[in-house]
Amino acid sequence: MKVREYVLRFKRFDAEEKMQKVSALEQMVHEFEQVATDLERQIQAEEERTGVRDMSHFAYSTFARSAAQRRENLLVSIADLHDRLNAAVQERDEAVAELGQADAVQQRDDERTRVRTDIIQTADAR
Repeated sequence: MKVREYVLRFKRFDAEEKMQKVSALEQMVHEFEQVATDLERQIQAEEERTGVRDMSHFAYSTFARSAAQRRENLLVSIADLHDRLNAAVQERDEAVAELGQADAVQQRDDERTRVRTDIIQTADAR
């Protein structure tokens, strides 16, 4: 195998790996958002059940308070994941662009090799 073929295989592997990373981060964000929504529903149900909606009230539900804290922690994690996702998307796009360039170079080389082979075969046939 030529060096360019190795480079092309590496670029393809790198791009696929970065695509998988983006997909995994997107899935994590989606799952965290679902959990945060579920916690919000649980908080609302608990506030409805107890009739106390003010977190500073002495009779505010301990369950609702802890669920609200978990939800806030999840929202911070979601924001962090969005930052990581944006960086991963940028890395993926760069890797895909590099793969496209390497693929174009490989195709150009393959075409040159084919033309040379055709020229040699034509010259030998004479």
